[in-house]
Amino acid sequence: MDRTCSIHSNFRESRTSVALIMVYFYVKRKGQFIVVLEVAILRVRLGLVEQFEENFRLASPIIASIEGYQSHELRRCIEDDHKYILLVKWDSMESHTIGFRESEGYQEWKRLLHHFYDPFPVVEHFTLI
Repeated sequence: MDRTCSIHSNFRESRTSVALIMVYFYVKRKGQFIVVLEVAILRVRLGLVEQFEENFRLASPIIASIEGYQSHELRRCIEDDHKYILLVKWDSMESHTIGFRESEGYQEWKRLLHHFYDPFPVVEHFTLI
């Protein structure tokens, strides 16, 4: 094995070790690995897609600052460019329904985003089986 392969191999192994250590400490700290997936299908009013996406970029740090938040992603539908899916991972359902929705940041989130939706989305929560 040449030096480049050796370095790459060591780097890959160290990244894997770091990831496993991070998962171990997460599980150890929380007692168990709980992930709740919030799912919302968002239908954006015609002609407002670009403004919605810009406002979503502005709103993203708000949700990311909430205790119990893990990650989120927004994806645009290929067949209908006014339709999106929002996926948010939380430590628990209460992190979303209480921690986020009862926060001051949620008021700003609503101001930035809620007027784009028609109809207003149904939000559901899922867990891994």
